[in-house]
Amino acid sequence: MGIMDFIRGELIEIIEFNDDSRDTISWRFPDNDREIKRGAQLIVRESQVAQFVYLGQFGDTFGPGKHTLVTDNIPILSTLKGWKCGFDSPFKADVYFINTRLFTGNKWGTANPVMMRDQDFGVIRLRAFGTYDFRVVQPRLFLKEVVGTDHNFRLDEFQDTMRSRLVSVFSDSLASAKIPALDVASRYQELGEALLPAINPQTITKYGIEIASFIVENVSVPPELEQAIDRRSSMSAIGNLSDYVKYQLGQGLARGGGGSGGTAAELAVGFGIAQEMMRQSAIAPPQSTSPSGGAATTPGNVPAAPDLMGVPEVARYLGVSEADVLAAITAGDLKAKKIGTQYRITKAAVDAFLAE
Repeated sequence: MGIMDFIRGELIEIIEFNDDSRDTISWRFPDNDREIKRGAQLIVRESQVAQFVYLGQFGDTFGPGKHTLVTDNIPILSTLKGWKCGFDSPFKADVYFINTRLFTGNKWGTANPVMMRDQDFGVIRLRAFGTYDFRVVQPRLFLKEVVGTDHNFRLDEFQDTMRSRLVSVFSDSLASAKIPALDVASRYQELGEALLPAINPQTITKYGIEIASFIVENVSVPPELEQAIDRRSSMSAIGNLSDYVKYQLGQGLARGGGGSGGTAAELAVGFGIAQEMMRQSAIAPPQSTSPSGGAATTPGNVPAAPDLMGVPEVARYLGVSEADVLAAITAGDLKAKKIGTQYRITKAAVDAFLAE
């Protein structure tokens, strides 16, 4: 072997990365303590970016194509190394290849419950998990904040590094988006799409990666919140309370038994009695006050309804339970005004409810 062959073997003439894997995100070209010769060929394939690093500082960045390394196309590296009139001698630099293709099906999940403030239920705790797709859009920032000096940064390392960071971004985005818990637990696809505009600005500026899709596969809430959601769903499914009672009464009479139909029948009877009392009070003579100063009564000894009542008074007036009155208020069938923690119902609202 001649001296020229020895020198030629000590210089790097071709720099490329033949990626035969599906999980390599970045890879540092192994120079084996050799130098890059002037005019060396840099080959960057599609879905790749080559980044030069000289003495810990970022140099030039190359996209897909075949590049001949001369002074003209490495201006940043020329400045860093101090080549005033171009370089003729070999030089040393680290070359990182970053894979910019889309990496799909990566899993994410909350190790601990996420605290958020909900407009319906106050402060609640949520657990969630799903998948996301990402790509590197800012190679320098990605190398600096995520890869570091790792010579072969793979997808499993990325998932371990980014899982907690993505969950933190998800938590912040969910809190800022102010999506109700009822929607979070039932509209997964829309939730992921709604969070993307809030997640991407953070992942791009912090880590140099773009989340192409963010899929929420499951959101779990504490048991007490599940029960509250179930009750809210039940009330929505019932709709008009009066029609529901009539239906349950018909079902109970058809079966001839007790159970929910019997309970509904009793409730309907209570409503019927209340309506009859209203008809009687409409034709009764004026009320009088007892000599002892007690409450005014009609001749039939039935207490008259005041103009403004609370839930207990309405329940006694209608002959039903307080829970039934609250259910009618929640369903919107009985108009009421909430003052503090108490409801106030006018006699006119009760009359309108019974007239339906």
